[in-house]
Amino acid sequence: MEPQDVSGVNLFDMHTIRTATNNFSSSNKLGQGGFGPVYKGKLIDGKEIAVKRLSSSSGQGTDEFMNEIRLISKLQHKNLVRLLGCCIKGEEKLLIYEYLVNKSLDVFLFDSILKFEIDWPKRFNIIQGVARGLLYLHRDSRLRVIHRDLKVSNILLDEKMIPKISDFGLARMSQGTQYQDNTRRVVGTLGYMAPEYAWTGVFSEKSDIYSFGVLLLEIIIGEKISRFSEEGKTLLAYAWESWCETKGVDLLDQALADSSHPTEVGRCVQIGLLCVQHQPAERPNTLELMSMLTTTSDLPSPKQPTFAVHSRDDDSTSNDLITVNEMTQSVIQGR
Repeated sequence: MEPQDVSGVNLFDMHTIRTATNNFSSSNKLGQGGFGPVYKGKLIDGKEIAVKRLSSSSGQGTDEFMNEIRLISKLQHKNLVRLLGCCIKGEEKLLIYEYLVNKSLDVFLFDSILKFEIDWPKRFNIIQGVARGLLYLHRDSRLRVIHRDLKVSNILLDEKMIPKISDFGLARMSQGTQYQDNTRRVVGTLGYMAPEYAWTGVFSEKSDIYSFGVLLLEIIIGEKISRFSEEGKTLLAYAWESWCETKGVDLLDQALADSSHPTEVGRCVQIGLLCVQHQPAERPNTLELMSMLTTTSDLPSPKQPTFAVHSRDDDSTSNDLITVNEMTQSVIQGR
């Protein structure tokens, strides 16, 4: 590591972290990320933390670990998770974050009981909060960051259900709002990946917008894109047909219908479909997206999504990290 890599980042010693997590006790484990487990801990002063432990068997994880330190330590926004510091000793590499009591959005959204705790007003606030975080990354931060792995399990919730975008291991800095880059190593989660990124490795602000559109539709419907099947239709195809027939007002999880504003729900469905347009130029940019979500201005009509994507389980596992060579046509269906 170079000194500039960790400038401004608190360095924790291993003894402190082992004590805080009860020596990485299984009872303290919060979940399993793509590059290793995450543990809850409590420091001597009572402050609760979340510790991401890089798995020693994760050969590709070191680059993501360093990337996360370099990027997120320089980003500060109420809708981004806050990095408190890191710990590096021998083969051990740890990232220490603020602990968020409500864990991740998928814990609520896809649970038959907990979903009732996030009614439509709370879901709409979460949608807007994620968009604000994305606006900061794309436009307002000095680094201009493309996240590349925006999904429900990477949206954390604090005690007031304020959303915070997390997991910046795959993020990349861009050089302007119209900037596009490409990579030979396509990484991310199937189902959330924009077609141009999945097929050619090209990523930009608009590839994050595509992922946001999928996330938005999942929040409305209350189902994972990877597990959704209604009369054999994928989530995107189902959302498109609903918008064509009823302007999407019946798409909200019916258990929450009493809390909804149908016009607001329909507008969000339309915004979600605009975000998943096949051509990047036909998707809104992040500024336009924020305006769409906070005003009642007229919206353009979306076109039918070209691709309906079946993905594997979208939990953060190494199976979600793919390369172009591993992508097969059995994953993506033309419409």
